[in-house]
Amino acid sequence: MGVRDDQKAATREKVLVAARDLFNEVGYEETTIRAIAERAGVSVGSVFTTFASKAEVLSHVMSHRLAELYAEFDRVIPYLRGSVADRLSSIFAIHYEFETRRVKLFLAHVAASYNPNGDPGVTPYGRNPRLNQMLLDVLDEGVRKGEVRPDLDLQLLVDTLKAAYAWNYRMAAASGGQVPASEMSAVMDRQIALIADGWRPR
Repeated sequence: MGVRDDQKAATREKVLVAARDLFNEVGYEETTIRAIAERAGVSVGSVFTTFASKAEVLSHVMSHRLAELYAEFDRVIPYLRGSVADRLSSIFAIHYEFETRRVKLFLAHVAASYNPNGDPGVTPYGRNPRLNQMLLDVLDEGVRKGEVRPDLDLQLLVDTLKAAYAWNYRMAAASGGQVPASEMSAVMDRQIALIADGWRPR
């Protein structure tokens, strides 16, 4: 039983690595289960024994990447300083830096999330509780320190920030993934400054 579990775990890891690379190289729509199996060196049947669909593979690839991203945040968050706007800018800059390492993979995830066919196996883009809570924590602290108006709907503010963050990936999509993270972060900084005009106490 232990050997079989080890083999299944090894197959799963091979499939996720192969899928991650293919989604990043050719996109989600163009990647087939057969191509994933060939790249992973396993049978098509082995892929379907481990995952119910290509969409589920994508969701697991992105979840695995989030674990890597938030390991970075665990190291950085205690050292974030400055105003609410400064800390939010740092959080989004780290996200851009991380996602642009495989920007086509991230764009594939966004595209699959908004596919009108609506594959139920896809965990939609934006359902990231860790990022959501991180942003809420910064804004909530801003309320306590008098930087952010206490009458605001903080979740709506978080949704607005995440929308701006996602919108900036249009630059990556238009350039074939060649826009540096610093360029998207610079745009996000300006957007945060604009949004901050609305959250400051009057």
